[in-house]
Amino acid sequence: MLNELLRSFLLIFAAEMGDKTQILAMTFATQFSAIEVLIGVALGVFLNHGIAIVLGRYISKIIPLNLIQIIAGLLFVAFGVLALVDEEDKEESKKKKNFGPIFTVALAFFIGELGDKTQLTAMTLSTEGEFPFFILLGTTLGMVAVSGIGIFVGCKICKKIPEIAVKIASATVFITFGTIKLFQTLPARYLTTINIVLYFVILSIVILIFLIKLINKK
Repeated sequence: MLNELLRSFLLIFAAEMGDKTQILAMTFATQFSAIEVLIGVALGVFLNHGIAIVLGRYISKIIPLNLIQIIAGLLFVAFGVLALVDEEDKEESKKKKNFGPIFTVALAFFIGELGDKTQLTAMTLSTEGEFPFFILLGTTLGMVAVSGIGIFVGCKICKKIPEIAVKIASATVFITFGTIKLFQTLPARYLTTINIVLYFVILSIVILIFLIKLINKK
């Protein structure tokens, strides 16, 4: 029982150290509070790995993972653009913080980890072990621990770097991961030169508009 928990914890912790998950957690920490990010990570990963463990090897037949990865890519790009938004409405921001940040982080990690190596690891461990709940608990704690390190680094960076630089860095991380994910999962017939150029032109215009607004306000 405890052996399975410890084993799954160590496997996930080692696999995700320095990986995109940790970087995303660090980036979210520059936007939301540490506790909100941790709760969001825990919820997203718990649901993600829970589905993997419950459905086992049939998950790929039930959920079109390629489509989910495309949605995840678009979601990350959207997060990147929204990171450049300057929130001035304090009351509205407080209302959003009661639910928004946690839901945002949970959704990002839930979708982003579908079909990823950590979910496949949780799936594999569940087919080998006898205590699936403890495997789920171990994999979730492993992700939370790795994310906690990223959040700590993110909070430290946020204190030493100007807010506008943090926003730009945050946007860059999300847009880069989102774009890479899209290019890796979109069917080849859509990755024509015209479509790629069009994508980057539209993205550059949108980023420039938000960036100019942000700089003018600051």
